[in-house]
Amino acid sequence: MTFLLSLAGPLAPLLMNPEVGEVVVNGPFDVWVELDGKLRRVDTRFRDSLELRQTAVRLVSACGRRIDDATPMVDARLPDGSRVNVVLPPLAVDGPLITIRRFGTAALRFSDLVARGAISSEQARDLTTLVRGRRNTLISGGTGTGKTTLLGALTGLVPASERIVTVEDAAELSVQAEHVARLEARPANVEGRGAIDLRQLVRNALRMRPDRLIVGEIRGGEAIDLLLAMNTGHDGSLATIHANGPDDALRRLETMALMGGVDIPHTAIREQIASAVHAVVHVVRSPDGGRSVASIHSVEREGAGWQIRVFER
Repeated sequence: MTFLLSLAGPLAPLLMNPEVGEVVVNGPFDVWVELDGKLRRVDTRFRDSLELRQTAVRLVSACGRRIDDATPMVDARLPDGSRVNVVLPPLAVDGPLITIRRFGTAALRFSDLVARGAISSEQARDLTTLVRGRRNTLISGGTGTGKTTLLGALTGLVPASERIVTVEDAAELSVQAEHVARLEARPANVEGRGAIDLRQLVRNALRMRPDRLIVGEIRGGEAIDLLLAMNTGHDGSLATIHANGPDDALRRLETMALMGGVDIPHTAIREQIASAVHAVVHVVRSPDGGRSVASIHSVEREGAGWQIRVFER
């Protein structure tokens, strides 16, 4: 952490504050932080765009990555586990942009979320039933609603005897289990070679004897590989997906499965989803910044598609 702070320049005091969840830099004179789920402007300033650019380059270098005019956009994981996104001009019109998403040093456990009111006692029973009953579950929600936090907390309900294999674009999931193997995607190098994407990792994970397969976030064609895994004996899989609601989550999953380039009929993908996904847990963030589970729906096959219903134990 000390090493990271030495690279952060004017942002160092903000990163030292454990209450800050996110740091957003919109140019040398416009810096915001997220506190209690709300964005607030702070007095932190850079001397000019050059100092901001130098700070951005140092942060990206700490991730073993490179950013310059040829590669003006980078998303990477810092040594402390935080995620940094940097965009340089001319893509960024008003100067370099930096977004640092931080993760607490102490991961929230399932019981912590219940105590905070993010999960009601009834929802806690339902979620426990889903995880321990090895039901394939999607966690849906918008950006910053707590999908990853909930996913990490749910891993604490997995029996200690089971092996978990996680697949993430950027490793940010706090897995609360004893037997865990973590996989992280790798971007291409400066020559455009060496990239390892989520699809390759999901396929490899299936060869690693997983009792549970966990995908940090479904973003593209790996959706079809996850569906095939769920439908071939890998019960109890968990994943997150950006969506406005449970039904939207399934439709987005359908769209991304079609992006996988597998030559199967559209109706077959819908049938795969209806058979593979057993439940969708939707999380929201309220106007006051609080995050909570809004609903838990079961997914049932209906014809060539699916029907979602309020979950009943």
